[in-house]
Amino acid sequence: MDDKASVGKISVSSDSVSTLNSEDFVLISRQGDETPSTNNGSDDEKTGLKIIGNGSEQQLQKELEDVLMDPPMEDPSNYQGQEEEEEEEEEESTPDGERDEPVVLEASASSTINPVSISGLQKPEMSLPVKPAQGDSDGSSPFTPVADEDSVVFSKLTYLGCASVNAPRSEVEALRMMAILRSQCKISVDVTLSVPNVSEGTVRLLEPPTNTEIANYPIYKILFCVRGHDGTPESDCFAFTESHYNSELFRIHVFRCEIQEAVSRILYSFATAFRRSAKQTPLAAPQTPDSDIFTFSVSLEIKEDDGKGYFSAVPKDKDRQCFKLRQGIDKKIVIYVQQTTNKELAIERCFGLLLSPGKDVQSGDMHLLDLESMGKSSDGKSYVITGSWNTKSPHFQIVNEETPKDKVLFLTTAVDLVITEVQEPVRFLLESKIRVCPANERLFWPFSKRSSTENFFLKLKQIKQKEQKSSTDTLYEVVSLESESERERRKTTASPALRLPQSGSQGSMIPSPPEDDEEEDNDEPLLSGSGDVSKECAEKILETWGDLLTKWHLNLSVRPKTLCALVRSGVPEALRGEVWQLLAGCHNNDHLVEKYRILITKESPQDSAITRDINRTFPAHDYFKDTGGDGQDSLYKICKAYSVYDEEIGYCQGQSFLAAVLLLHMPEEQAFSVLVKIMFDYGLRELFKQNFEDLHCKFYQLERLMQEYIPDLYNHFLDISLEAHMYASQWFLTLFTAKFPLYMVFHIIDLLLCEGISVIFNVALGLLKTTKDDLLLTDFEGALKFFRVQLPKRYRSEENAKKLMELACSMKISQKKLKKYEREYHTMRDQQAQQEDPIERFERENRRLQEANMRLEQENDDLAHELVTSKIALRKDLDNAEEKADALNKELLMTKQKLIDAEDEKRRLEEESAQLKEMCRRELDKAESEIKKNSSIIGDYKQICSQLSERLEKQQSANKAEIEKIRQKVDDCERCREFFNREGRVKAAGAAREGCEDDTDEEKEALKNQLREMELELAQTKLQLVEAECKIQDLEHDLGQALNEVQASRKTWFNRTLSSIKTVTGVQGKETC
Repeated sequence: MDDKASVGKISVSSDSVSTLNSEDFVLISRQGDETPSTNNGSDDEKTGLKIIGNGSEQQLQKELEDVLMDPPMEDPSNYQGQEEEEEEEEEESTPDGERDEPVVLEASASSTINPVSISGLQKPEMSLPVKPAQGDSDGSSPFTPVADEDSVVFSKLTYLGCASVNAPRSEVEALRMMAILRSQCKISVDVTLSVPNVSEGTVRLLEPPTNTEIANYPIYKILFCVRGHDGTPESDCFAFTESHYNSELFRIHVFRCEIQEAVSRILYSFATAFRRSAKQTPLAAPQTPDSDIFTFSVSLEIKEDDGKGYFSAVPKDKDRQCFKLRQGIDKKIVIYVQQTTNKELAIERCFGLLLSPGKDVQSGDMHLLDLESMGKSSDGKSYVITGSWNTKSPHFQIVNEETPKDKVLFLTTAVDLVITEVQEPVRFLLESKIRVCPANERLFWPFSKRSSTENFFLKLKQIKQKEQKSSTDTLYEVVSLESESERERRKTTASPALRLPQSGSQGSMIPSPPEDDEEEDNDEPLLSGSGDVSKECAEKILETWGDLLTKWHLNLSVRPKTLCALVRSGVPEALRGEVWQLLAGCHNNDHLVEKYRILITKESPQDSAITRDINRTFPAHDYFKDTGGDGQDSLYKICKAYSVYDEEIGYCQGQSFLAAVLLLHMPEEQAFSVLVKIMFDYGLRELFKQNFEDLHCKFYQLERLMQEYIPDLYNHFLDISLEAHMYASQWFLTLFTAKFPLYMVFHIIDLLLCEGISVIFNVALGLLKTTKDDLLLTDFEGALKFFRVQLPKRYRSEENAKKLMELACSMKISQKKLKKYEREYHTMRDQQAQQEDPIERFERENRRLQEANMRLEQENDDLAHELVTSKIALRKDLDNAEEKADALNKELLMTKQKLIDAEDEKRRLEEESAQLKEMCRRELDKAESEIKKNSSIIGDYKQICSQLSERLEKQQSANKAEIEKIRQKVDDCERCREFFNREGRVKAAGAAREGCEDDTDEEKEALKNQLREMELELAQTKLQLVEAECKIQDLEHDLGQALNEVQASRKTWFNRTLSSIKTVTGVQGKETC
C-alpha cells in the first residue's frame, strides 16, 4: 500500500501531534460529471507536513481521495487539477495559453467531521488561476511564482500574530489559537508569503512594498499547517506551527487571506514544499568499465482538455498501473527526458513524437503528432516535449471507445531525439496501459503517480578521430539502446534454462503454480506492510455508508443495526479511520489525547527494544521504510507512550505492527487511543499477562476448534507434532498484522473492532481450512515453512483475501463453545499442577524469580550508571555555573567602578558648566551695556545729521529765493538784460562789463564752496552712521558665536572662547570710542 492514510494525507500530520493522515487535497477535473483525480508521488516519497483541510460536510466525498504520491522527477511535479506549475517549468518554450492554466483545488474535511451525507452532494470547487511571475502576469493575482527562485509568492495576506502552543500538531489547539488571534488582533500587518517548492527551502515573510524580508522559517522546522473551518469567521485564515529555537518550544503563526479561495492554494504549496526531492545521480563521467553506458529516465504524462481551455494530467490506476482516459476528449502527450548517469549529453531538439495503439508495433504503424513545444525545464535537469493528440482521428479509433471493465489497452509512444554528441537520432519507446472511460464517469479509484517512467540504457561507442569528418562532428555512435523492462525480461527468460540441469526429471512432474502464486515457490517470506489497498469503491456503497454514519453520529452510544453486515463486507478504505474510532468508542477521547501528550515526554525503560523493533515494522511500506522518517518517528512515540501508560505489560514485541496499522488511518493521538481500547477493552493485553497464560488458552481453544471443524488436519498436526503455538503465536499477538498483506489485515481489524477478539478464531480456521490440502502433504519443517512463507503470499490477491474473509464470516463459533474450551483448559492446567512434582514446580518458580531478580539487578545497574552519569554532568554544569558566576562578579565590579568614574566626571562637568554659564552671563551683560552705549551714540549721530539736513535745505531755499529775486531784477532792467541771458549767465561783452561782474562771481563761488562743504559733512556723517551699524552687526554676530561656542565647549575650549570674546568686545570698544 503506497498510501499513508485512509482518510487521506499529504505528507501528513494530523488533528494533533501526528505526522500523518487526516485530510486530502482533492484535485478535481471539471469535465462533465467531475472525475476526481489526485497528485501522487514516487515510491521513495517521505512524508513531512500535515495539511488540514477542514472543509464543509459537502466536501466529505473528496475526503476519500489520496494525494500521497508524486511523479518521480522534479520536473514533472504537476498539479492534478490544472498543471500550471509544470507549464511554468516549460515557460521558455510553451505558449502562454498553456502556462496560465488554473488549479482547481479543494481541501477536504477533517476526519473528525460528521459525514452527514456522502451521496448526491455537489462538490464546491475553487478555481484559482496561478500565473508565472512574468511581465504579462496579472498584478492582482494573490499568488505568483517568483521568477528568480524556486518558490511561490502569495500577496494580499494579513499577519494576525503568533502564540506558543504545547501540541504543535493538534488541529483542535491550532484552530483554537487561530480563533483567539483573529478575534483579539487589533494591529494587523500586511505581508507577502513566499513558500518554496522544495523541502530544502525556506518560508519567508516579506514586506509588500519593498519585498524586504521580515522573518524566515526553514521548511524542516515547520510541523503542521491548518486552515479554518468553512462557515466560521476563520474560514479565510490559515496557520502553521514551527519549532522555535529547539524542539521543546513551538509557535503558531496565523494569517488571513483577502481572497478566501487562496487558502487552499497556499496549503497546497506547503504540501509541495514537503515532498522529497528526487535524488539525482551526479552527471559525472564515472571511471568504470561501464563508462560507455548512458542512463536516461523517460516519463510519459497524458493530459486531457478540461473544457475550459486547459489541459489536466489524467490519473493512473494504482492496481492495474494504467492511465484512465475519458472518451472523446482532446489530449496532449508530455515526455520528460532526464539523463541520470555518466557524462551529460546535450539534447539538441526533438526529431519527432509518435503514437500508436497496441504494443510491439512497427515503426510504420506509428503516427506523428503535432509538436507544440520542446526545450529544457526551468531547472535545466529535464528535456520536455509536448505534442497534441487528436483522439478523434481514425488511427486512434480503438483508444477512443469505452474499454470493458476487465480489460486494458496498450499505447506505444516514441520520441526521437537529436543529441549533439551522437551521430544519429535516438528513439525512446514507451509502452503504457490505458483504460477508456465515459466522459461523465465518476468513480473513486486508487490514484498513483500520473506519469509512467521507464529507464533506458544507451550504449555508445566513441568514433575514432580519423573517422570524423571534422573536429566538430559527433563523438559517438549508438551501439545499443535497451529499456529496463527489456533487460529484466531478458534475464527472466534466460534463468529457467540455467536451472533445468539441476531440476532433472523431477521438475517436469511438479505442476506449475497458478498465476496468482507464481512467487510462492521462493523461500523469501512476504515483508510486513506489503500490498496495495485500493480506494476504489462503488458510489452506491459510499452512499450506504454515508447514511449509516449520519444516523450513527446522532446517537454514538448505539450501533446501527446494519453495521455488522456492512463491516463484514469490509469498510471502505477511505472511511476506515473514522469508522475504527467509532467502533472502538474513541469518539470522546480527550482525556487519552491529553494523556498521550504527557506520555511522549517521559522516558521508557524499554526504549532500546522499541527502537530495535521500529526498523523491522512494515519495511515494505513507504511510510515506515525510511530510518528516522516521519512514519518511524510517529510509531516510536506511540509504542513508547503505551509502554509508559501500561506499566504492568509495557511494550511487547508485536505491538508495533498493530500501532502501524492504526497510524496508516488516523493521527497519532487517535491511533494511541484506539490501541489502548484494543489492549484493554478487547482483551488483547490479557494475552501478555501471567507468562502468556491466556495466550496458551487461546491455542488450546484453536486446537479444539480444529478438532471439531478440521479433524483430519488436526490429526495430521498431531502426527507431525506441530502445536498451535508454533504457527499461531503471531496471529493472536499481532492480530495477523505482522506477515499478511494489508488488504487482508485491514479487513480483519474491521471485524475485530466490530465483533471482538474471537474473530481471530474465525480467520485462523478459515486459513487452515483453505490450505488444508497443502498442509496435509507437509512434514513438520514443511508446515512451518508453509506458514512462514507460502501462506501470506496466497492472499496478496484481493480476490483470494475476499474469499477467505467470506469464509471466516460464515463460520459460526459461539461464545458458549469458547467458554467451554476455556474451562477445559483451566481444568487440565489444574490437573497438571496437581500431578507435577512440587520440587519441579518450586524449581521452575525459583528460576523465574531468579530471572526476574537478574532483570531487576540489571535495571538497577542501569539506573545506578545513569545516576552517576547524571551526577557527573550535574557537577560539571555546577562548575561551569560557578565559573560563569565569578566572571559575572568581576564584570559587575568593573561596571560599578566605571559607574563611579562616570558620576565623578559628570559632577566635574556640571561644575564647569555652571562656571561657564556665569562667565557667559557676565560677558553678555557687558556686551549689552556696550550695545546700549553704541545705540545712544548712533542716536546722537542721527540727530546731528537731521539738523544739518534741515539747515542745508533752508539755506538752499533761501539761495534759490535770492537768485530768483536777482533774476527778476535783471529781467526788469533793460541794461542788465544786455549782459545776462535767460539762464542768468553773463553774455560776452567788453572788458569793462567783466570787471563789474567779478564781485558777483566771487560771491557765487563762496556760496558754492559753502554748499560743497555742507554736502561733504553730510556724506561723512552718513558714512559714520553706516560704519556704526556694521560694527553693531559684527558685535551681535560675534556675541552669538561666542555663546554657541560656550555652550558646546568643554574645559579645553573655555579660555580660547573667553579670550576671543574679550578681544572682539575690546576692539569694538576702541572703535566706538
